[in-house]
Amino acid sequence: MAVIWGIPYLLIRIAVEEVAPSVVVLGRTAIGAIILLPLVALRGDLRTVLRHWRWVAAFAVIEMAIPWVLVASAEQRLPSSTTALLIAGVPLVGALMAMARPGGETLGRTAVVGLLVGLAGVLAIVGIDSGPTDLYAVAELAIVVVCYAAGPVILVRRLGGITGMGVSAIALAMCAVAYTPFALAEWPVATPSPEAIASIVLLGVVCTAIAFVVFAALITEVGPVRATVITYVNPVVAAILGVLILGETLTLGFAIGFVLVLVGSALATRPARPSSVEAEPPMMRAESLP
Repeated sequence: MAVIWGIPYLLIRIAVEEVAPSVVVLGRTAIGAIILLPLVALRGDLRTVLRHWRWVAAFAVIEMAIPWVLVASAEQRLPSSTTALLIAGVPLVGALMAMARPGGETLGRTAVVGLLVGLAGVLAIVGIDSGPTDLYAVAELAIVVVCYAAGPVILVRRLGGITGMGVSAIALAMCAVAYTPFALAEWPVATPSPEAIASIVLLGVVCTAIAFVVFAALITEVGPVRATVITYVNPVVAAILGVLILGETLTLGFAIGFVLVLVGSALATRPARPSSVEAEPPMMRAESLP
């Protein structure tokens, strides 16, 4: 999951060089919906999901519609690796949300230490050897962090027991419909390059359709808070791709932060107690996976 969602930052960076963020979001959501909707229909899950359409719509807005366009907008002014690094604060925000909610998930001391160590790694990557940062883009990504922390909670708390593939398919379709007028208004005059088109296709197939099926299984296994810890490893993937493909610089801060991120992720994903995972209401059954 960390690899699959470490790739989008590179693909988005390539795509927004030629097309508007709304076009990227439309392409990504439409492709994902086209792949997943027939599978959900064949399994007979559409009716069940549509009975909860309000919470599915809320999930679509929080997990897809708002953050995806803001990430694409931020990447028009920030390197792909920096964007991924700034989003790595999701697990900490998710943990704070869980602890603040009455009767919410309890994290053990080891997990909390892991979250803080991972955050220190992110700060090292961003703060050491870093250049000027676009504050507007940083503000956009701060909103993204909150959205990404809240999305998994909606899945587990409000859509528990419903197939994750069905929720993702309907949510993607909703986003595609909502973004169509905005994308048409900003449609590129010239035909984008093969690289830009390929980036959007890969975003839709690998980083959306396949990714949400895997992410649903991950949430079922470890819970909504620990599932977001993948955002500690995403920046590592994004930074490596940025260096190898986009020529971004590998700094001392990245080297130090890399170690802290891995250590923090390992600590933060350790359950506080054996029953902590079992206490999470199941979002989808293991046997419902394709």
